[in-house]
Amino acid sequence: MTRILIADDQSDVLEALRLLLKGEGYQTESAESPSRIMAAIGSKDFDLVLMDLNFARDTTSGQEGLDALTRMQAIDSTLPVVVMTAWGSVGLAVEAMRRGARDFIEKPWDNARLLAIVRTQIDLSHALREGRRLEAENRLLRAEGRPTLIAESPAMRPVLEMLARVGPSSANVLIMGEHGTGKEVVARSLHALSERASRPMVTVNAGGLSEGVFESELFGHVKGAFTDAKTDRVGRFELADGGTLFLDEIANVPLNLQAKLLRVLETGELERVGSSRTRRVDVRILSATNADITDELRAGRFREDLLFRLNTIEIRLPPLRERREDLSLLANYFLREFSQRYRKRLAKFESGAMQMLLDYPWPGNVRELEHAVERAVLMAQNDAVCSSDLGLRTARDGAARVEEMSLEDVESLLVKKALARYEGNVSAAAEALGLSRSALYRRLKKHGL
Repeated sequence: MTRILIADDQSDVLEALRLLLKGEGYQTESAESPSRIMAAIGSKDFDLVLMDLNFARDTTSGQEGLDALTRMQAIDSTLPVVVMTAWGSVGLAVEAMRRGARDFIEKPWDNARLLAIVRTQIDLSHALREGRRLEAENRLLRAEGRPTLIAESPAMRPVLEMLARVGPSSANVLIMGEHGTGKEVVARSLHALSERASRPMVTVNAGGLSEGVFESELFGHVKGAFTDAKTDRVGRFELADGGTLFLDEIANVPLNLQAKLLRVLETGELERVGSSRTRRVDVRILSATNADITDELRAGRFREDLLFRLNTIEIRLPPLRERREDLSLLANYFLREFSQRYRKRLAKFESGAMQMLLDYPWPGNVRELEHAVERAVLMAQNDAVCSSDLGLRTARDGAARVEEMSLEDVESLLVKKALARYEGNVSAAAEALGLSRSALYRRLKKHGL
């Protein structure tokens, strides 16, 4: 129901407006002073504020109302405010409009005109808010195609069965698997299968957010909340309202930030940074990690109560080495995609090239395969991809040519070997390489693994 805040220091005015607006189906709340106005909009969402400019302190200048109007605009510039005064003047009306008022009404008011203004401003406000929301969504989602889930191997059957069973629900799902196994593809498939498919799916690398921007990115902020907060910002939770929020690398979120995330998951309520207004969101949470979440719990790096909120359902993705039956299907799919993108006429892999793909251990899983095929498409000079186009170094020739490799290639090779040795366990591979887990993640991203 549309909610309107009526602000006036006269009880008979408040009651008259309440009855008038109630008759039109509006829900109303009242405030008798500027301080109560600010308290009301700080705790609830309103569709419009109908506010007198004169209160007890000064009944002629309208200064109290003008000051309150300025503060309201700083909190929410999309909130329409219609001001009223019995001491109407052109100068006061101009100043109120300059400070953000949408319209101006003189007392005593005409009921028909007042209701027309209220309806118009509420409609305009809804359109403005939706426009800003769509603009923010488009910035996040532009050029993000919906990936195709290719899975025919026996190892992937349990995953497909789970997708079919839980996809249509709104249950929170924790997706686990090694780096590059396709966790985001599964998340997008879950969203596409759900009743929320017409609403946005917003993706955020939760583990990659520093403490300084974590709350702003997820919950949003208001203008002036901190030095660089030049305008209001909608957070990812609000952008995903009614849809799905995908939190990637969830196990990398520091403990102190996990507590802030848990509160929103428990209550569905949040406050933008710098605001005390509580906002409600309806979001399905899909999260992913390549860490052993049990180890993270034992080590005290992950909260058990947060895990309970995230893993209503768990889906484990097998590594590519355990689903060899899908390898040729995936390779040919990527071949078609990149051939079209780079406008090259490549129809197939030569037999030797396909055998090389089948023999390679793929420590970087599907993502590494995707990058290898993309490179091959770019390098190919004929109508078929050959072994040399792939650029894969086998165990046989890798050691012999180390001295001829660049420093970056050696680093990439060592990272791949460590991942293969520890079967994709990023924490174990990082420890073996003498790196922190975040440092290894940076190298994985750098080398496209």
